[in-house]
Amino acid sequence: QVQLVESGGASVQAGGSLRLSCKAPRMITSVFNPNHLAWFRQAPGKQRELVARIGSDKSTYYVDSVKGRFTIDRDNAHKKVYLQMNSLQPEDTAVYYCNAVTGWSDPRYDWGQGTQVIVSS
Repeated sequence: QVQLVESGGASVQAGGSLRLSCKAPRMITSVFNPNHLAWFRQAPGKQRELVARIGSDKSTYYVDSVKGRFTIDRDNAHKKVYLQMNSLQPEDTAVYYCNAVTGWSDPRYDWGQGTQVIVSS
């Protein structure tokens, strides 16, 4: 079963930075490369939301709340996608998930465990 595995979450102070990583160990490169990929997050008591998306052509999209602070990137050769998060704020606290998406943001695969990010003020 295809699954993407997230890592890199931690507890940080407001203003800090983190780099999240996501790998697809069971996905062959020829399947990984054409996929659009995205990072989502789910804060306690809230629905999961799209945070950033990177197309197969490396075009990017960010939700307004993270624009200018977060950067999504992908490494097709290693089947990885990254989320660089700078100037973190307490409202960024959430479990972060990655997935391939169909259409704009419909998840393609089952969700992984996610990685927890906690930002304290």
